This record gives sequence, C-alpha cells and structure tokens, in this order.
Amino acid sequence: MDASFTPEQDGIRRTLRELLRARLGPHELRAAVDTPDGHDRALWSALAGQLGLPGLALPERYGGVGGTVTDLALACEETGRFLAPSPLFATAVLAAPLVLALGTEAQRTDLLPRLASGARTATLAVPGTHLATALALTGENGGGGWAGGGRAGGVQATRAGDGWRLYGQTDQVLDGHSAGLLLVAAHAGGFARSRTLLFLVPGDAPGLVRVRQTALDQTRPQARIQLRHVDAELLGDETTEALPALAAAGDAAAAVLACEAVGAADQVLARTVEYVGQREQFGRTIGSFQAVKHRLADVYVQLQAARSAAYYAAWATAQGERVGGLALAQALEALRTAAAEGIQLHGGIGFTWEHEAHLYFKRASGDDLLFGPVHRLRAHAADGARLFRGQEVSV
Repeated sequence: MDASFTPEQDGIRRTLRELLRARLGPHELRAAVDTPDGHDRALWSALAGQLGLPGLALPERYGGVGGTVTDLALACEETGRFLAPSPLFATAVLAAPLVLALGTEAQRTDLLPRLASGARTATLAVPGTHLATALALTGENGGGGWAGGGRAGGVQATRAGDGWRLYGQTDQVLDGHSAGLLLVAAHAGGFARSRTLLFLVPGDAPGLVRVRQTALDQTRPQARIQLRHVDAELLGDETTEALPALAAAGDAAAAVLACEAVGAADQVLARTVEYVGQREQFGRTIGSFQAVKHRLADVYVQLQAARSAAYYAAWATAQGERVGGLALAQALEALRTAAAEGIQLHGGIGFTWEHEAHLYFKRASGDDLLFGPVHRLRAHAADGARLFRGQEVSV
C-alpha cells in the first residue's frame, strides 16, 4: 500500500476545505438544515458543478472523473469536518455504485451522467430500519428477510403488465424527502420463491408519499417513504444479483463513512485544543493542566488509529478486501470520544444548544444508529475473519 496521496488528491482536499470554511460556518449550517431540502442548494451546486464531487468515483465514459473510492473518501473527510449537509453520500456513495454495478447499459447511460454532474440526486431506500443489514455491515444480507421475505410488511414487488409495481414502506431513507431518484429494495416472487431486487422510482412518481423525519442528527436528513402501488423500473434484469452488489456497496460506504467520521473527530479535537488554550482557571489556561493534556492525548491517539484504519479501508476496496465495517467502528468510536471530551472540556458552553459541540456528538450517535452499532460492526468483522471459529459468540 502506498500511504502517500497524489497532488490531485491533496488539491481536492485543500480546495474543498477552503470552500467549506468560507461558506459553511455555524450559522450557515443551521440555516441549511432548516430548509425544506435539508441542505444548501447553492453549496451543493458548487460541490457538484465546480468540484465534481458526485462523479469522483464514476468512470469517465459516464460523465465521471474516473477516480477511486479513496478519492471520494478523502473528499468526504472534508465534508465530515464541517458536518456539511448535502446529498453527496446518498447519491455518490449509496446510489451511483449500485446503478453502475447492476444497471443495464441503457440505464447507466441515462442516469449516471446526471448523477455525476449533480443535476439529479438519488438515494437507497431499504424497508424498515434495516439499512445496515441490507448493506451487510452488521450481518450477512442473504435471504432478504430484512426486505419482507415474501411475507406481509417490507416492500413487495408485483408484476404489472410489462413492468413492476411496489407496495410498502421504508424508513430512515437518507435525503429521501428531496432525492430525485429512489433505488428501492423490494421482494418479488412470493414467500416460497422470493428474492430481493432493486427498483428505480422517480421522486415524483404517483402513489409515492415522502415525509421528512425528525432525526437525532439534523445534518443527515432522513425520510419515511410510503409506496402505494407505485410503478417502478427494475434495475438491471431479473437475473441480476442485488444482494452481493449491496454488500460491496456497503463496504465501500463504510470506508467513506469512516473517513467522514475521522474528519469530524479531527475538527472537534482541534476546536477543543484551541479552547483549552484560551480558557483560564486558577490563573492559568486549563490546557496547561496535566489531566487535560492526558485526556486530549488519548483522543489524539484514538483519532490517528481511526485515520489509519479509514485510509486503509478506502484503499482496500480496490483490492477486493472488505474491512470497511471494522474501520467504521474504529472511526465512530473515535468521533464519539472526541465529541464527548469536547463537550466536557468546553465547560458550560459545551452543553448549550447554541454551541456546535453537540452536533458532532449527534453525528457519531446518529451514524451508530444508522450503520451500526459499533459492537455489531466489530462482531461481524470478527465473524468474517473467522476469529472465533468453533466458539459461540453472542452480541
């Protein structure tokens, strides 16, 4: 593994950091999450149009930059640093790779250039609250029971002439209230011969009801999606195996999320170090106290371990290794620790709604609920490595 970054990667990180620092301060962040979309459209246009972030990991023949998951992960490290609310993760990390992996050539040619340019946003809609399961982050996604399994509940797909029709509900859909395109996981074939397929549903399809939910982490908007006999287009064809593609997308998504969490942890640690160097108590700055130094040193060590794991996981996706879940567990734990220490060491103001410290803690907690929890991420990684073969492990 070459641990150094290319000049292009360093340039993207530097440019993106400068752009977000200038355009996404605390007041702008709060204003953005309070909009109906949950993000600043002008900022999204800059991220997509000027920097081409949605197309970083897409092939050039489909309008992308032709980069790698590492390029996208490094960009998300910077968006995570500022908790930037945008459709980038849902569009470029969840939806676009699935279209690329499973779509027909006609579907790729039609959809990917628009996703790469940011002209259209997309997201993955999974029945219930089973996003981590569908992406095979906390367990195997085989069998498809999480999508309904042919029983009542979930999302069911039935034939409707030459097409398909969907009925059911999905929850915790990232940017589901504003995405122009939904990739909906559904079961087809009844109970005995059911299988999981992915379907394309336009955001304005008749019978589609989308309601933005109140989420713990306001910077990562979520929605509940109801599908009431909604016409849908099958992604790929009936021979397409959706579950392996979801697992592969899940590992890459975990690596990107790990880098995003590392960026957030780095930022909250830097803010805390700056603050303890200014706040005085007993006639000296609290940053000079040995106990404070030790606590921040522990956070720093944990952050650097998480950074190494996240970078390796992003690089390893191109090598066929799947270590994203383990890196994500390390990064989420580092972010939670950094945010918790930041809140406490900021003293009284760290607990106030007006201060931004709580937003970083909510990002760690929200991602833990959506893509974890951490102990299940680690348990699944241990199972995959067969560390406890022959031993019964309960989580």
